[in-house]
Amino acid sequence: MALTTSIGTFLSANKKKRMQIFAELYEFNEQLILTLKFSRASIEKIAEPYKFVGEVLEGKELIAGEEGQFLKDYIQNLGKTDALSQVDYLNERKQILKKYKDESFNDYKKYSSLYVKIFFLIGVMAAVLLA
Repeated sequence: MALTTSIGTFLSANKKKRMQIFAELYEFNEQLILTLKFSRASIEKIAEPYKFVGEVLEGKELIAGEEGQFLKDYIQNLGKTDALSQVDYLNERKQILKKYKDESFNDYKKYSSLYVKIFFLIGVMAAVLLA
């Protein structure tokens, strides 16, 4: 039972990681907009408190597929233009980030406990069958 429950926990970890990445990226985007409007600080300095944002800035691929490509495009366009154009770009991306953040939170909420429960029940059934 412990093995199957840990498998369920492992499978739900991807949902949690995805949720954390987009939540951090959304907060980073908000912080970057405020910083560009009212002060000047480096992107790396703003990204320090965020675990996954720093990894994305380093070029690590945390998510595959369409969302991974979005992250790459987002990071590649940071700091490429003047502050006013950058604020406009970040405001455009804010809506997409909010959508990804909400979707990932809903997926995590729906599937993470489901995976753990299903694999726990599989472990219970296996234990009953073996007994």
